[in-house]
Amino acid sequence: MIDHEHDLALLREATDRLTRAVEALAESAVGEPSRLPGWTRGHVLAHLARNADALVNVLSGRPMYASAEARDADIAEGAPRPLAVQLDDLRASAGRFFDTAARPADWSRTVTLRNGVTDSAYRIPFRRLIEVELHHADLGIGYELEDLPAEFTGREIGFLADRFAGHPDLPALVITDEEGHTWRSGRADGPGTRVGGPAPALLGWLAGRRDGSALESDGAPVPVLPPL
Repeated sequence: MIDHEHDLALLREATDRLTRAVEALAESAVGEPSRLPGWTRGHVLAHLARNADALVNVLSGRPMYASAEARDADIAEGAPRPLAVQLDDLRASAGRFFDTAARPADWSRTVTLRNGVTDSAYRIPFRRLIEVELHHADLGIGYELEDLPAEFTGREIGFLADRFAGHPDLPALVITDEEGHTWRSGRADGPGTRVGGPAPALLGWLAGRRDGSALESDGAPVPVLPPL
């Protein structure tokens, strides 16, 4: 079982890194493009705040979002706010998440996320950590995939490899980083196409942040992954 207390500690560190980085931004940076198509940095920050509140809902047994439309509308409405307002929201929503996570609870219970996806409650802190770490890099303000803690990178590669496991549009995959860690993904049949390279590049490929050009794949092009 994942240690949710350990993940909450990692999340606090990641949240502090994010807020310190955002504090150092110029006011104009909020309206500038992020690395996510069609989103400014303000969109990313608004999404992070609303995601924290959505995960409070999940841990409290409520629907994650009222609807997909409401989720998108909240992000669009929050995107153009001034930097100070974005920061206050980011801190306050993170505080609400940590306060909820500190309450006595059965962390082995099953909870429901978007689109009917279910998971164990003890995995929610890591899901939030994914949001904070990857979207920090998505802001394009100097925090890169190479800056992510090695523990997080390895675990997120495994998490994403599991998400693509059994996907009919992918061959069997054997994913290997430069340290020799190996993950299997894609279809279960066949010997497996080997995809290897630095862990940050593997994470970027699996998370849709990089095209896989820095990876090797048995002398053939790296498989194109379907959307997450």
